[in-house]
Amino acid sequence: MVALTSANSTLTKALIMGDSGTGKTGALASLVGAGYKLRILDCDNKLQTGILPQVIKRDFPDKLGSIDYEAVRDKFKASALGPVFDGMPKSFTRSLELLDKWSDGSIPAKWGPEFIFVLDSLTFFSDSAYNWAKSLNPGTKDPRQWFYTAQQAVENSIAMLTADAFATNVLVIAHVSWQDRPDGTMKGYPASVGKALGPTIPAYFDNMILCQTGAGQKRTIQTVPTALVDLKNPASFTMAPTLPLETGLATFFETLRK
Repeated sequence: MVALTSANSTLTKALIMGDSGTGKTGALASLVGAGYKLRILDCDNKLQTGILPQVIKRDFPDKLGSIDYEAVRDKFKASALGPVFDGMPKSFTRSLELLDKWSDGSIPAKWGPEFIFVLDSLTFFSDSAYNWAKSLNPGTKDPRQWFYTAQQAVENSIAMLTADAFATNVLVIAHVSWQDRPDGTMKGYPASVGKALGPTIPAYFDNMILCQTGAGQKRTIQTVPTALVDLKNPASFTMAPTLPLETGLATFFETLRK
């Protein structure tokens, strides 16, 4: 028998969603400033040329060494039939290899509370899973097999990252997939393979937050549910409902620790 206590976990597993351009990746800078070491799986292959390095160089130049990343993206080439794979798609299997052992030889599952593993993004990670599933059975007459195989692979990966055995902080970045529901309302879910997996992924996370752009192009992090997106966190009694994008993630992690 296990007694219910109020003890806080030293690890945070969070899903951060937002439309393109709402500052999801750039928001990571405040975590570097707070002293965390980031290990980023860059499935979008845009980190080096994006906003994050610029913000770190401007605000925390002495902490550039706190970020390590690996870029993984399948290659395509032009053909008479349109874009085709340039060789076998390998980004998904390479991603799983890195989740088992990082490029420096360390074990992600043993990094501990000073580190944050960042999956950027779930959307492109899911694309790589679909490419991998398609390469396994390219001659199938039923493409639904590709979707099913890819969905299972992505869900199993999320289950692994959010399990206690993966003993480090986890941030999964995702774009928003807006879906019409049977009752006529619309809801936002993390974009993944097809539409069936999006509503399932939130069940694996205790923390779901949303980056959004408001009036005057002001970008913020929303921590409480909206009419369109179901958000959550276990510190809802003390967590501010809206946080500034520039410092929001650091504040979010700090509040959860308290």
